[in-house]
Amino acid sequence: MISTDGLMGGKPTIRGLRFPVSDVLELLASGMSEEQILEEHPILDKEDIRSALLYSAQKVNEDFSS
Repeated sequence: MISTDGLMGGKPTIRGLRFPVSDVLELLASGMSEEQILEEHPILDKEDIRSALLYSAQKVNEDFSS
């Protein structure tokens, strides 16, 4: 996950692409399967989805340990 000033308002993105981590999480939360996400967004791969989930878990853990 990469946060770049000037890219998507500095939000963390997948591999520096214009695809925010939060979008991946919202797609999963809406009930889309990994396969559906990959079909609709061929720029992503399975590792991107897993990385987004891991990044999210790490951020939550950081918030609670601070």
